[in-house]
Amino acid sequence: MTQKELKEFLDEKAAFYENIDFIESDPIQIPHQYTLKEDIEIAGFLSATIAWGNRKMIINNASKMMELMGNSPYDFVMNHTDDDLEKFDGFVHRTFNAEDFKFFIQSLRNIYIEHKGLETVLLPGDNDNYQLAISNFKKIFFDIPHLPRTQKHVSDPVKGSAAKRINMYLRWMVRDAKKGVDFGIWKSHNPAHLHCPLDVHTGNIARKLGILKRKQNDWKSIQELDSILRKFDKSDPVKYDFALFGLGVFEKF
Repeated sequence: MTQKELKEFLDEKAAFYENIDFIESDPIQIPHQYTLKEDIEIAGFLSATIAWGNRKMIINNASKMMELMGNSPYDFVMNHTDDDLEKFDGFVHRTFNAEDFKFFIQSLRNIYIEHKGLETVLLPGDNDNYQLAISNFKKIFFDIPHLPRTQKHVSDPVKGSAAKRINMYLRWMVRDAKKGVDFGIWKSHNPAHLHCPLDVHTGNIARKLGILKRKQNDWKSIQELDSILRKFDKSDPVKYDFALFGLGVFEKF
């Protein structure tokens, strides 16, 4: 395919997969249960944090997280007691356990009290660089006492990580809501600067289509993929996540 043909193909696939039906089998359905901005932010962040492995298990365990917070995530984060956190004992999603979950709640509370919330703390500076913004977010997130083991659940792209889950979360919060999938509630952010969430599926499809040469799924690969996708649509390059993911997961392309 020529670049023009490839762009048309991916535009068509992105438009096909970005619709309400996509939500049914995706963890984004968890924050879609809420209308309050802060509920959406927190439900989305926690769901994205555990978004690796079997998608059905991710959705089930993210739902369990919401239930443990009384299905009012923002109110729980801001007003929980130590006794409330004891309800988390026994929770586990792969390597994310109850102690990790407890810390995440405490850190989120600190972020809303001391740093004006998730939208502000993940906002890039003047250079529009989400690599630095995510790395800085991790420093703030672990600014309160924590177990060293919990740090592995927040990626640092400055250290080379593709930070797939945070980039996916940013897509959810920042991209326009007109198709009914993403939320578009972070008006201070610009979707033109987002990065495509890179995982096994999107990476493999990008390589098959010839828009990614690098073999590892790391931050250098994201930059390589970005350079192409931003030529295809400079204002909304991450819409192609729907195309790459759909081709990989649903079509086994």
